[in-house]
Amino acid sequence: MRLERFDLNLLVVLDALLEERNVTRAAERLHIGQSAASAALRRLRDFFGDELLVPAGRRFELTPVAQGLIGPVRDTLLRARAAISLRPSFDPAMESRRFTICASDYALSVFLGEAAAAIAAIAPRIQLDFSRPPLDLHEAFERGSLDLMIMPEQYAVEFDHPQTQLLRDGHACLVSAENPAAGRMLTMDDYLDMGHIAIRLGDAGTLAFEEWFLPRFGRQRRVECSVDSFSAVPHLLMKTNRIATMHRRFAEALVQRFPLKILDAPFEMSELVEVMIWPRYRDLDLGHTWLRTQILTAAGAMR
Repeated sequence: MRLERFDLNLLVVLDALLEERNVTRAAERLHIGQSAASAALRRLRDFFGDELLVPAGRRFELTPVAQGLIGPVRDTLLRARAAISLRPSFDPAMESRRFTICASDYALSVFLGEAAAAIAAIAPRIQLDFSRPPLDLHEAFERGSLDLMIMPEQYAVEFDHPQTQLLRDGHACLVSAENPAAGRMLTMDDYLDMGHIAIRLGDAGTLAFEEWFLPRFGRQRRVECSVDSFSAVPHLLMKTNRIATMHRRFAEALVQRFPLKILDAPFEMSELVEVMIWPRYRDLDLGHTWLRTQILTAAGAMR
């Protein structure tokens, strides 16, 4: 295969076809006619000497060759888009740009809010789009839908992209000020006998700490409520005898606003290590580097 024989615009169509596995949906995604998408598929089949998409009942399946193209095609497009977006300089005061950041409300409350305020003062045209972790987090990141991800270190190791540590935090228990346990030291029996509020992590719905708890203590907490954000916890704690386990910095912020009490957990837990991950093809992007610096500065102020 010779590169000069290949129309690089076909890579955009190929990427859509590989993901959608449907000519009509690929055409709609690219805002082109179905006939144009079909013509592009014919040219791609001719070039690769393979059918790429084959009918399987009422749908299409990818051939082995097409399966092998998914990663390389996506990586090539992401690198190409990153390359043509590079600029020799970056002036935050004049730049108009949108960044999408995947982070929990813990990160937003503890340090990202400060970072956003600093960015607004320096770069008023920069738009920050914060989102919770989607169900297909790996795919979204590899597809280039996210500029940054901020998450605990144990989840970050799954990503083969540059990353750096932002901060460390301990854990604490939070109860209503009216809870009888509020004025004394928690025992393990106290902890396990109480009804718990658990935080679900992202669209996948994983409950924080459950995967950690069972292997060490042989039983799970009795979860009475589960929520998808740390910020909702106070509303489910107040006027109840429930308990919630969360990161200490966030717990300290909540007791300033709600009638809650912090208690030490009756067991040791490893520290939370929050890290920032970015796509490797954005490593030399001056605007992206500037954004990462603002977040690092805000997180560093919390240490």
